[in-house]
Amino acid sequence: MRQDHRHCFILTGGPGAGKTTLLAHLAGQGIAMMPEAGRGIIRSQMAIGGRALPWKDRALFAELMLGWELRSLSESATRPGPILFDRGVPDVAGYLTLEGLEVPAHIRQAAKIHRYNSLVFLAPPWEEIFHTDPERRQDFETARRTCETMRRVYTELGYNLVELPCASVPERADFVRANIGA
Repeated sequence: MRQDHRHCFILTGGPGAGKTTLLAHLAGQGIAMMPEAGRGIIRSQMAIGGRALPWKDRALFAELMLGWELRSLSESATRPGPILFDRGVPDVAGYLTLEGLEVPAHIRQAAKIHRYNSLVFLAPPWEEIFHTDPERRQDFETARRTCETMRRVYTELGYNLVELPCASVPERADFVRANIGA
């Protein structure tokens, strides 16, 4: 049972490439968005002393991300589009791949049956804006590898990737709006 969410558009790529900033700008312009699972999970796990963190239990972290992404898709089913997602179900498979962990069959299956719009925005590594913080501990080389892993995963799943320009937030927003018809 393949589920199609053509009004849902993903922004993916490596950490620190400006995805969340761009999405916040677009949300300010009235475009609906769904937040990134990873940051939300890290915040809540740190607040409660949980172990579902990428530096403690990567497999458990991935499972919580999958649940978050499936819930976000379910929420979006009845909402009018377009809706922009800060990552999606395929990113969970990409994360596990990047970490050298096996991608369980249920996660591969979820990425195959829960489909977003075929157009996916890829934020390339951009050293000038990259920075770390308590939730984003990866270095720039990991950001590069993450981006390339997401490129491979989404391509293998049949998505058409379009790279975001390394430009100002308003210019990037105009680019996204033009490509989603908003």
